[in-house]
Amino acid sequence: MTREEIRASLSLASIFALRMLGMFLILPVFAVHAKSLPGGDSTTMVGLAMGIYGLTQSFGQIPFGIASDKYGRKPVIVIGLVLFALGSFVAAAAHTLAWVIVGRAVQGAGAISAAVTAFIADATRDEHRTKAMAMVGGSIGLTFAVSMVASPVMYRLIGMGGIFALTGILSCIAIFVVLYVVPPAPQKLPAKEVSFAEVLTDRELGRLNYGVFALHVAQMSMFVVVPSALVQYVGLPVASHWKLYLPIMVISVALMLPPVFVGEKRGKMKQVFLGAIALLALVQLGLWGFMSSASSTPAWVLVGLLLAFFVAFNILEATQPSLVSRMAPPAAKGSALGVYNTLQALALFCGGALGGWLQQHVGPASVFVAGAALTIVWLIIAAKMKSLPRRGAAASA
Repeated sequence: MTREEIRASLSLASIFALRMLGMFLILPVFAVHAKSLPGGDSTTMVGLAMGIYGLTQSFGQIPFGIASDKYGRKPVIVIGLVLFALGSFVAAAAHTLAWVIVGRAVQGAGAISAAVTAFIADATRDEHRTKAMAMVGGSIGLTFAVSMVASPVMYRLIGMGGIFALTGILSCIAIFVVLYVVPPAPQKLPAKEVSFAEVLTDRELGRLNYGVFALHVAQMSMFVVVPSALVQYVGLPVASHWKLYLPIMVISVALMLPPVFVGEKRGKMKQVFLGAIALLALVQLGLWGFMSSASSTPAWVLVGLLLAFFVAFNILEATQPSLVSRMAPPAAKGSALGVYNTLQALALFCGGALGGWLQQHVGPASVFVAGAALTIVWLIIAAKMKSLPRRGAAASA
C-alpha cells in the first residue's frame, strides 16, 4: 500500500471506530444502569434504548450514501459527526430512560458508515482493499475491546452521563480529523450510471446485506443477556467484566488474522467465510444450551463460547464490507454501501429490541434460538455465493 492509501485507511478507520464507540461503550453497563432510571424497569424499553441508535442509522444510511456519491464524501461525513455529537450531549444530560432514547436516536441519525466505507474504497486499489477494510474491522475489534475494558471503569468514575459526553467530545475531534488529516478524495473516473433499483436487486449484494443483518442482530441481542449472565453464572461483577473481555478480544483478533490472510492469498475466502458463519451458528446453539442448563454447566463454557463468537464476528466484520465494495458497480459504491449499512443499522435496532422482548416474555435462552435461526438461514444463502476473488483478482463464478 502507498503512504496515501495507509493514511486514508487508518484515519478513516479511526472515524468508523468512533461511531462504533458510541454503541459499544454502553453495552457492558447500560442494561444494569438503566434500572436506576425512571422507565428502566422494562427490559423492552432498555432494549429499545440500546437499539434505537440502529433504527435511526437505518433511515440515514441510504440517503447519506447517495449524497456522498453526488456531493462528495467529506461533507457528508462531517454532517453525520455533528449529529452524532449532538445526540451524545442530549443523552449525557438525560435523567430518564425516555430522554436517553431521544439522545441515542439523534446519535444514530449521523449515519456516516456508508460514506466512510465508500471513501476507503475510493482511496485504495482493489488488490489492497481487503487490507484497508480489515483495518476498519480491526479498529472495530479494538474499539470493542477498549470499550469492554474501559466502560465499567469509566462508569464508576464519570457515570453514564460522562460516557455519553465523552463520545460527543470525541466526535468533535473527529470532525477535525476529517477536515485536516484525511487526504482529499481521489479523482473518480467517469463510470456508467447505475440505477438504485439495480443495486437493490443485485443477488450477490443481497446475500451480503442479509449477512450483515443476521450478524448484528446476533451481536446486539446477545448483549442484552450476556452482562447479567456473567454476573449470575461466572460471579463477575460489572466493574470487573473487562478482565474477561480484554483477553477474549486480544486472542480472538490473533485467531482471526491467519485464516483471513491465508484464505485470501490462496483463493479460499469463500471457505473461510462459510466456516465463520457456521462457527457463529454453533456458538448461538451453544449459548442456548448454556442458558437452558446454566446451573449445571461449568462457567468456562460461557467464556469459551464468547471467544468463539468474537473469532467468527471479527472475520465476518473484516471481510464483508470489502466484498460489497468489490461487487458494487463503480458509480454506485456509496449507494451499495448505504444499503449494506442500512441493514447493519436496522439489525442493531432489531437485535436490541428483539433481545429485550424475548428475554422479558420468553426467557434468555430464546434470544440465542432466534440468533441461531437467522445464522443458519445465512449459511444456506451464503453457500450459493460466487467464489470470492484472490487478492487483486476478479470474482469468478
